[in-house]
Amino acid sequence: MNYTNTIKIALNALKRNKFRSFLTMLGIIIGVASVIAMLAIGQGSKKSIRDQMSSMGTNMIFAMPGSERRGGIQLSRSDMQTMKLEDVDAIREECPAISAVSPVVSSSGQAVVGNNNWPTTIYGVNSEYLGIRKYEIASGRNFSNQEIKIYAKVCLIGQTIVENLFPNGENPIGQSVRVGNIPLKVIGVLEGKGENSMGQDQDDLILAPYTCVQKRVLAITHIQSIFASAASEELNDAAIDQMTEILRRQHKIRKGETDDFRIMSQSEMVQTFSSISDVMTILLGAIAGISLLVGGIGIMNIMYVSVTERTREIGLRLSVGGRGSDILTQFLIEAILLSVVGGIIGIFLGLFSSQMVSSFLNWPVVVMPASVVFAFVVCTLIGVFFGWYPARKAAGLNPIDALRYE
Repeated sequence: MNYTNTIKIALNALKRNKFRSFLTMLGIIIGVASVIAMLAIGQGSKKSIRDQMSSMGTNMIFAMPGSERRGGIQLSRSDMQTMKLEDVDAIREECPAISAVSPVVSSSGQAVVGNNNWPTTIYGVNSEYLGIRKYEIASGRNFSNQEIKIYAKVCLIGQTIVENLFPNGENPIGQSVRVGNIPLKVIGVLEGKGENSMGQDQDDLILAPYTCVQKRVLAITHIQSIFASAASEELNDAAIDQMTEILRRQHKIRKGETDDFRIMSQSEMVQTFSSISDVMTILLGAIAGISLLVGGIGIMNIMYVSVTERTREIGLRLSVGGRGSDILTQFLIEAILLSVVGGIIGIFLGLFSSQMVSSFLNWPVVVMPASVVFAFVVCTLIGVFFGWYPARKAAGLNPIDALRYE
């Protein structure tokens, strides 16, 4: 069998019906382009989520009170007062896997400077909090341990606070921001971090010594949560185990009793969101893959039409000594050419579409070479699968019946 001649014959057959061949390929083109673009969007979203959450600190661990039922009433986490400063001190002294730890208390309210005001959240933390959350100081300084001890009315502000309370470009350092009835002197401005993966503005915050927020703003003695940083990402699990053991001892929880707190790590959240993103990527790819299936059905339909139109030609070739395998190969090659050429065009269209999505919609897009190879292999297999039955039908025609066909 001369495969070169067979391919030439197949190409000539497709050229005779250029527009029909293009319409047949269109399903494959759209299918391949859709698969590549959808997988690129899914992978881009996954990478964006991981990057944004990693910017919050991949080693970050946080502990918060758990809900509890007392006297037939289910208490929320915000109602629980189980966490104390002694818990923070115990974690700092007895957890070798922890490199930094900070108590956290918070309150929402209006921040006011002159005639400008902005609804925001003030967080009471210690000087280690910036390192735990990966915040950097753009100007000014962090508050000191001495300022924490004396309940100093000082604060650091995020870029969103600067933009809304100091809209004329004045320097915030040294100026006073009033939160509720408490004036806080601005001693530092944080560098911008933008929104996180959940759409929360990470620059819309005020940081103050936790003692100041505890006593002057909230008038409480307990803390609302504990933020810590493991010495390395590999030590996250060890740090969580150590914190759990210490908090159970501090809270006098006996063996077999349920914890009155909950500990989570940033790496767990990254894995959770990555898993959700993977499911969404597979779903997007599956939806786009339906168009590949439709394209394959289109190839089968056109190949049936082609067999019917060329029945006399097939009969003539068989009558002069052509073999059924030659006829089968010819029609199979035509089907494969339709899918392969459509796949190649679809790849370029998919790459172009991904670039357009990234440029005009500002969506994160990551084109994976594996997705390109996968789409191309699938479209080739579709050509073989959906072209086989019409090709086999052509090869099985009786030469006499074929020559008599009108």
